[in-house]
Amino acid sequence: MTNASALPGQPRGGMIGGPATDRAVCVLAPNASPMTLDGTNTWIVAEPDSDLAVVIDPGPLDDAHLKEVIATAERAGRRVAQTLLTHGHPDHAEGAARFAELTRTSVRALDPALRLGDEGLELGDVITTGGLELRVVPTPGHTADSLSFHLPADGAVLTGDTVLGRGTTVVAHPDGRLGDYLDSLRRLRSLTVDDGVDTVLPGHGPVLNDARGAVEYYLAHRANRLAQVETAFEDGYRTPSEVVAHVYADVDRSLWPAAELSVRAQLDYLREHGLI
Repeated sequence: MTNASALPGQPRGGMIGGPATDRAVCVLAPNASPMTLDGTNTWIVAEPDSDLAVVIDPGPLDDAHLKEVIATAERAGRRVAQTLLTHGHPDHAEGAARFAELTRTSVRALDPALRLGDEGLELGDVITTGGLELRVVPTPGHTADSLSFHLPADGAVLTGDTVLGRGTTVVAHPDGRLGDYLDSLRRLRSLTVDDGVDTVLPGHGPVLNDARGAVEYYLAHRANRLAQVETAFEDGYRTPSEVVAHVYADVDRSLWPAAELSVRAQLDYLREHGLI
């Protein structure tokens, strides 16, 4: 068995659902798959002495899951007062409208098409529901509308799909762009260096106890893959599917369609920078 402390980001052992920090509790959605890992992490975030909670990423359209999120908040003596989205992929956002109906809350997101209510989410926004301080951090790249949320009081950042609790994420071409993604990883790294963030609360997989280590691993992984794709192209592997079969030969074939999205994004990046 691999020692978790030796893995990138030092993933936390034990059950994924349940309390993760003083202010964040995870309710794991029942939508496990090769792409969603153990399922989508729906996060309930609140000040310890508050009766109001914020929910991040209600998850898929699954009434039992959505009602369990509400029940989890209520068992802690809290009412869901606001719903936020890290991005619009269905495993994070498909249940948002139904969740808003159940909780009579607004839905705030970067993408106007995902919002329910008058307010969106932008750089510089600070969520203060029930005394909470939750800072909006734009982290495009996985998708154009991807956001993270900095929770200063817990030294934590909720990353959606930008950083996962296990493995690495997909740059979902054409909406996702590699240059944006690398900038977002550097932005997250600055939170770990300058703002005391040491914990990643991801959209999938276990909590990471070493936020800086996780982000540094992601940056190194991306640089390595980019070099491999560049070399493969120079060696005559020109189409995305050819590059995937060559570069991702060690990856489960069921993940190759997702890998092809990242390869398309990498090829675009290399062309934009005049490297191929």
